[in-house]
Amino acid sequence: MSHSLTATDVGTTSPTDSDPGAPPQGASPGPPPPRARKHLPTRIFQAWQLYVLLAPALIYLVVFKYWPMYGAQIAFRDYNPVDGFFWSPWVGLDHFVAFVTSFQFERLVANTLTINTVGLLVAFPVPIILALIVNQLPSERFKRMTQTILYAPSFISVVVIVGMIHLLFSPSSGMVNHAISLLGGEPIFFMGTPEWFRPLYIGSDIWQNAGFSMIIYLAALTAIDPSLHEAARMDGANRFQRIRHIDIPGILPVITILFIFAVGNIFNLGFEKVYLMQTDLNLPTSEVINTYVYKTGLQNAQFSYSAAIGLFNSVLNLLLLLTFNWVAKKANQSSLW
Repeated sequence: MSHSLTATDVGTTSPTDSDPGAPPQGASPGPPPPRARKHLPTRIFQAWQLYVLLAPALIYLVVFKYWPMYGAQIAFRDYNPVDGFFWSPWVGLDHFVAFVTSFQFERLVANTLTINTVGLLVAFPVPIILALIVNQLPSERFKRMTQTILYAPSFISVVVIVGMIHLLFSPSSGMVNHAISLLGGEPIFFMGTPEWFRPLYIGSDIWQNAGFSMIIYLAALTAIDPSLHEAARMDGANRFQRIRHIDIPGILPVITILFIFAVGNIFNLGFEKVYLMQTDLNLPTSEVINTYVYKTGLQNAQFSYSAAIGLFNSVLNLLLLLTFNWVAKKANQSSLW
């Protein structure tokens, strides 16, 4: 009995028969095995130039931001220089209770919140409006000149700004009171009237800082795809419709982030400008938490009490920051984390 042998019977075998672990023919190979993660010292050594550039910023944060935190414990102690930070008597929350129950608590919090809240509502939209207007200017040369004029005041120091306010609003030689007299009115002692402190502070703050904030929004506007505006023009959209439906949604994430930062500093009113604008006559509206901490801590040497007030202020700012960041995240807007 004869048997005829074929090539299939004798010499050929499939890859799967010879290598059981090989993938079947036609199947895509799996992902490559994960690379071993390098140790931290190795990664630092390979990119040491970047860490050298980063070192000054890290040293600044450690020395001026984190290292002083250990001194915050004096807010819970009756601190005196003889016993030092660790051996001064522990008093717990006594300084916090004393501040909250003091007769000045409501006035300080009300003044700080009023100036910052009104400033936030009035001043925050100004750089956005300026950026939208400047972005629509047709002439590049005129646009650059307008930007320079608007953000130039941000380079003027606070001391000079307050000096300008005193000169312009002086009751005897100020230009504003001269204009009021020419119109038949009576000169106003602006710097000595409590009701005028807030408008002067907020108005001068807008003039000084709105131009610099405008640059941030202009940078965000340049990231918007120009083809969106071209398509809107072809569809017949006018300039205001393009601003409403393209520009504003395009910079909305930046607006949200900056608004969260602004709310997080709502109790942190700038000390220098408020202190320089203060007079004995406008104290009912110009005394805020930061100036009170300075006077209590440095002038009256109540170190623990002033540290407790400063810590109380910082905790409130942190809570506001976390709250508004959570609200932004729930509203599906950009958030800090």
